[in-house]
Amino acid sequence: MRSTKIEWTQRTWNPITGCTKASPGCRNCYAEIMSYRLQAMGNPKYANGFSPTTHPEELQIPITWKQPALIFVCSMSDLFHKSIPFGFIDRIFKTIQATPQHTYQILTKRPERMFLYFRRRSIPENVWLGATIEGRDQVNRLEYLKKIAACTKFISFEPLISDIGKIDLSGIDWVIVGGESGPKARPMEKNWVLSIKQQAQKLNIPFFFKQWGTWGADKIRRNKKANGRLLNGKTYSGMPRQII
Repeated sequence: MRSTKIEWTQRTWNPITGCTKASPGCRNCYAEIMSYRLQAMGNPKYANGFSPTTHPEELQIPITWKQPALIFVCSMSDLFHKSIPFGFIDRIFKTIQATPQHTYQILTKRPERMFLYFRRRSIPENVWLGATIEGRDQVNRLEYLKKIAACTKFISFEPLISDIGKIDLSGIDWVIVGGESGPKARPMEKNWVLSIKQQAQKLNIPFFFKQWGTWGADKIRRNKKANGRLLNGKTYSGMPRQII
């Protein structure tokens, strides 16, 4: 069961839409482009374009999904954006706690606010918490994530737009790497990917290579589907837990 094209999840749930740019990886944000497209199509959910917007009417949606699923929360936003009140985030976690059959993936570029939120709140076991690191200048996000007592913690190096260098991945349970897609995509070097893969494997951390994106391993520009997700002839789809 898969209702999304995102390779490392099965469903998306967007009780929040919209965001603002946090770092260079946000420059060509797919969610922003899609939001304005949906706004132009007259979709009422995107009446505010890409301005951060809460959608209380969608809080109960996962309760209607009876089959257990891996759910990416806020694929069209950032749950820990400063505009989102902690009270509304509490309501999202109330739904998460009411649906233990599902596993929820929460990914943020604002782990410092995520850390602040969980200082006085427990983390449900069916939640994976992650941070995006797109380049060396964002590696400090890892330190906030490490301070949070989640059962499963992960890093998404996507879009990977520069070499990360040596990074301490101890305490991390999953690593995702992916290149950028779209007409203004920036190329990703194979050695950047292999460096992260090798560092993850040394610690037995599952490694997921999502895509090359618009620029292939041979540095030729193509449709991202044509470039695929093979890394040195292999597909890497490591996951931190067995998902039914």
